[in-house]
Amino acid sequence: MNSNYRRILAPLAAICLMFGLAACGDDDDTDAGSSGSGDNGKLIASDPANGSKGTITVASKNFTEQYILGEIYAQTLEAQGFNVQRRLNLGSEQVAYKALTGGNVDMYPEYTGTALTSFFKVKIEDVPKDADEAYEQAKTEYAKQNITALSRTPFQNTYVVASTKETADKADNPTTVSELFSNNTDLSISGFPECRQREDCLLGLRSVYDFKGDFVSSDGKFSDLDGGQSDLTLAFSTDPQLALTDKYVAYEDDKSFFPPYNVTLGIRNATIETIGPEAVATLEAVQEGMTEEALRELNRRVELDKQEPRAVAAAYLKEEGFVE
Repeated sequence: MNSNYRRILAPLAAICLMFGLAACGDDDDTDAGSSGSGDNGKLIASDPANGSKGTITVASKNFTEQYILGEIYAQTLEAQGFNVQRRLNLGSEQVAYKALTGGNVDMYPEYTGTALTSFFKVKIEDVPKDADEAYEQAKTEYAKQNITALSRTPFQNTYVVASTKETADKADNPTTVSELFSNNTDLSISGFPECRQREDCLLGLRSVYDFKGDFVSSDGKFSDLDGGQSDLTLAFSTDPQLALTDKYVAYEDDKSFFPPYNVTLGIRNATIETIGPEAVATLEAVQEGMTEEALRELNRRVELDKQEPRAVAAAYLKEEGFVE
């Protein structure tokens, strides 16, 4: 793995338990029953008893980031000796949530803002702006459905204002949205068509950030920037293009305007009892390196470099020291 990736993925805090070596779950990998000294304090130990606990079904929705996350969780369980079935292309959040609550899958990762608005009927404008508060609210609602929401990821996949590096240079390289808009009032921005009428999109940018520029209705995002259709675009914070820091720039949402969309892994309570607290702690531990920079890089490897999500997930676990 290249040195740039090593810089992007910050080291995790050591787990309190010493783990031994385990395979990352691919059928062609090293035997999952092997063990190691765990001298880095994080190598996952395989417990043969876990293989007798039935099959754990790990699911995801149907886009790149979800495939990667699903694979990371699946391979983490496999490294501990569990038998895992993958259903990593379920469809929309409504389909995935129905599969989870109906017992057809055991776990899948969802974004806190999506859970609150799509499952628990919270209005977009009422979603807490604080990431921890949004997570706690989602966790409480999940619990009513006999689902445990694991701790949230450091990264969130929410909207960000982005531009080319060239545009940033011409604007004197602002770092925040406030600086960008206050000093460059003639910049245009592109966004999906519904953005024009949404308080969490264009209307809010005008009222909260005093954005005065033109709006370009488009789903092009980075192609809008590259083609000169707009100066700025509304991207997602983990878009793979943002890993190309010599080409694109994302600006800090310094007024916490956009709702938080951190990931929480929802697991059926019955499955929590099956896999046990050590497995849960390990699933949460592997999340600690999931910064926005890291997810941009992982998404880049799949979408731009055309690597397989399984291989990218395995590389993440290896780079973070959980497998060899």
